Amino acid sequence: MKEFDESAVLKEMRKSLPENISYSDDDLLNIVDMIWDYYEMNGLLDVDIDSENDTDDEEIDIVSELIDYARRMLKKDKACKVNPDHLEALIRAELAYEDALDAEMLSD
Repeated sequence: MKEFDESAVLKEMRKSLPENISYSDDDLLNIVDMIWDYYEMNGLLDVDIDSENDTDDEEIDIVSELIDYARRMLKKDKACKVNPDHLEALIRAELAYEDALDAEMLSD
C-alpha cells in the first residue's frame, strides 16, 4: 500500500498553479496541514469504508468549506505567502492526490 508522500503531493499542487506562480514547500505544506486540521476538527479522519456512497454535492460542499477554512487560517498566518485566489486549485490538487491514494488502496 502506498503511503502519503509529501513530495508527491507538492508536485501535484505545483502542477495545479499557473507556470509563473511558485510557492515554497513550507507554504504548500501549510495548506496540506490546514486540510488535515479541518478533517480532524470535523471528525473526517475516521475510517470511512463506504466512501463510494459519497455524492458529488458532498464533495463540492467539502471543497467550499475547505477553501473558506483555509482563507480564515491564511488571514491568521501572516508568514504564509499563498494567495487566497490559488486556494481552490491547491486544495483540489491535494484532494485529487488523496483520491488517487484511496483508489490505489481499494485496488490492492
